[in-house]
Amino acid sequence: MSDPTSQTNYLDIPTEHVAFDWKVDWEKQIISGSVTHTLTAKTNDVDKVIFDTADLNIIKAEVDGSAASYTLGNKHEVMGSALIIPLSPSVKSGSQVTVKVSYETTKDSTALQWLDKEQTQGGNFQYLFSQCQPIYARALAPLQDTPSVKLTYSASVTSVLPVLLSAVRVSPPSEGPTHDGKVIGQDPVTYTYNQPVPIPSYLIAIASGNLRYKPFAPVEGRSWKSGIWAEPELIEASFWEFSADTGRFLAKEEDIVGSYRFGVYDLLVLPPSFPYGGMENACLSFLTPTLLAGDRSLVDVVVHELTHSWFGNGVTHENATHFWLNEGWTTYIERLLQQFLHSPAERGFSFVIGSTALYEALNLYNDKPKYQRLVIDFEPGEDPDDAYSSVPYEKGGNFLLYLGMPKVFWVSIGGKMKLMSDGTERTLGGVDVFLPYVRDYVNTFMGKSITTDQWKSHLFSYFEKHGGEEKIRALNSVDWNAWSYGEGTKLPVEMKYDMSLAKPAYSLAERWDAARTTSDLSKLDFKEYDVASFSSNQKIVFLERLHSYSPLPSTHIAYLGSLYHLSTSSNAEIRLRFYNVALREPTSTAARSFAEDALKWVVGADGTGVIKGRMKFCRPVFRAVSKVDPEMAKSYFAKSKEAFHPIARKLIEKVGGPAQWHRIQNGH
Repeated sequence: MSDPTSQTNYLDIPTEHVAFDWKVDWEKQIISGSVTHTLTAKTNDVDKVIFDTADLNIIKAEVDGSAASYTLGNKHEVMGSALIIPLSPSVKSGSQVTVKVSYETTKDSTALQWLDKEQTQGGNFQYLFSQCQPIYARALAPLQDTPSVKLTYSASVTSVLPVLLSAVRVSPPSEGPTHDGKVIGQDPVTYTYNQPVPIPSYLIAIASGNLRYKPFAPVEGRSWKSGIWAEPELIEASFWEFSADTGRFLAKEEDIVGSYRFGVYDLLVLPPSFPYGGMENACLSFLTPTLLAGDRSLVDVVVHELTHSWFGNGVTHENATHFWLNEGWTTYIERLLQQFLHSPAERGFSFVIGSTALYEALNLYNDKPKYQRLVIDFEPGEDPDDAYSSVPYEKGGNFLLYLGMPKVFWVSIGGKMKLMSDGTERTLGGVDVFLPYVRDYVNTFMGKSITTDQWKSHLFSYFEKHGGEEKIRALNSVDWNAWSYGEGTKLPVEMKYDMSLAKPAYSLAERWDAARTTSDLSKLDFKEYDVASFSSNQKIVFLERLHSYSPLPSTHIAYLGSLYHLSTSSNAEIRLRFYNVALREPTSTAARSFAEDALKWVVGADGTGVIKGRMKFCRPVFRAVSKVDPEMAKSYFAKSKEAFHPIARKLIEKVGGPAQWHRIQNGH
């Protein structure tokens, strides 16, 4: 089945390699140059090649070195315009053809954000970065923009500012003089890169700006290299935040699931408008600056991004319908690493935290239950971003946890029999049995793009060989339809996690809930040291638990924020949860008091910039404030929207902007 988000004929003649020759034009804010495709026909009599494009200016086309005609189709709102290049004569199965397209991007490119120098940390140079997932690579170059096609790529990029790509740098060396010793912002330098590992198009990435590099210490016995990139104003803070853990994270991942294939694993801390927590671009994970908490409390996001090197970048979903294979597997393995890096309690605690995001996302899709499913059958041209939420991450991670780990048994709840999990890792035999299956899964499908049915078939096949009838009976007892296509706000199985780290947070939340009837704040038995021993995650769970109760009186909320310094916390995850509590009751004094503070936390004191461009933070804040004061939300968004990344801006406008302020989903 072809990808419902692509207009290309990749099933007939897929790309195997692309070569980019680019120039970054900072004055015009475009990338110009060419892309050369090497394609091999899979069927006979292929008479054309079709590429996905979106808002590109096509200049000319060549086939095997000769000028060729081309047609640019009408623009589809989601899929863009199909670029059709005839092949004459037609090619036979197994034949190779080279197609070169000269083009330039435009200012409408959804894949690129160009930042004025005032939007950067240093304030001296412009900045450019891309975001191609899920289907925006077509706005960077004419491509077969589908995860069904995996390609290698090489690139030559000329810019007056340092350039990074999701590939291995060939020249100039990362550890050499910055910008090859030339004057940054004045002298052009040509950067060359090579990506020898086949990857899907959404992992093609570029960043350019006043960037510095600092290598991490080598890890004994490991062949890969790792380091950090950031603007000079952030390089030391970024290095400190991530240098202690990145190498050991990657080494432990290798121990669990197999060798890292990409040779280089670097991190790039981006400006605040980056719309995600992280993006797993091959060789170079993009990270939000909101992770720079100053205490390394948020560095575990790196575990998620590097885990994608196996699950997503290595074993890839065939199309958006099976996106959960990327994110569900990554979430599950990320949390399994928590057990090895920290403790089993930390792994369970991660699932507790994730469960809140899951149920919020499921409830937000009550009006479109199709997006509550794990496997979503997208219609041709349907926007996969409309379904973007915590569901594939959390529901997928829980599905794998249920399959591989917890003992399953029946209990009677309210007179009805329900499947329960006690978290004791016995269904398929526990970690010692399940991890060999994980490694076999990775080895079997590494470098391939697969569907849910292919994964399921492999799962059954593996345990038939390594467990026989007992394991197959266990797998046959699974309600596969409920997990894959079930809708509603609950999981098919009621999961039970290790709650040891959650209990203190829950207990404190219960105390605050019980104190709601005490009107005299001086009589409240709460002290600043209540949370002194709490980790950042325990503070998050405390606030999420409090949010699950009826809204507290406004006086209590203000006192809570002040007493525990939650309303001024520099940890963005904590601050967001506090605003969730404060803004929950739109007509309350607390909501009116904190609404503008929340907006300024996102867009800055003057309301014209982006301080928290990560969609996990900006979208819920706009959603909540729009219920408190729609005009205020509209006003702040109108002033700041051009500073948001195009993807964030599009989604806020689409589901939470002036047209529809009633619905903004959670971000990554």
